[in-house]
Amino acid sequence: MKPDLLEAKAEMAAQFLKMIASAPRLLLLCQMAERECSVGELAEKTGMRMPTVSQQLSLLRAQGLVVTRREGTTIYYRLASEAAREVMGVLFKHFCAEDAAGLALVAEAEAETSEPATA
Repeated sequence: MKPDLLEAKAEMAAQFLKMIASAPRLLLLCQMAERECSVGELAEKTGMRMPTVSQQLSLLRAQGLVVTRREGTTIYYRLASEAAREVMGVLFKHFCAEDAAGLALVAEAEAETSEPATA
């Protein structure tokens, strides 16, 4: 691959990671990893206020990470690209899923942060 193309692709990846490197946005994206959701559903599932959800979804939409579908007065959001679905699938599997492996990772992370530092 040519250096210019490689650099452009690296910049695209960096922008993608920058956009998802936010706890509120990750919460929303994890909810959309399995299915599309409305603003109200996302607010209920995440505990975030609806204006906050709308603001974060607006950023994600502007960056092309989510797309919308209108049904009557309700707008549904879903992951936009295969890349976003694949990355969120991995993150969902390891950090969001309510299965033994996901819970084990959370427990392990909590144990690491609660252990006293040894110097």
